[in-house]
Amino acid sequence: MKRINDTMNNITVTAYVKGGRMKQKIASILAGKEGEGFVDTALKILISVVVGALLLAGLYALFKDTILPTLTQKITNLFNYQG
Repeated sequence: MKRINDTMNNITVTAYVKGGRMKQKIASILAGKEGEGFVDTALKILISVVVGALLLAGLYALFKDTILPTLTQKITNLFNYQG
């Protein structure tokens, strides 16, 4: 019986100590004034979306006007071999 009580006491003390540490950690996180704000994150996402859209538009224009017509012509010439 004493062994069960000792085990329960150890579990209770351990939980109390861990709870106190967690409380201190949460309080320090909430009291901290450093870090990244929502506006910074939203601005980064917006910039990355705009840059990605410009990159995709450039690649689409390149493929549409330069690569695909040349590729189509080369494939047509390959299959129209009159040897």
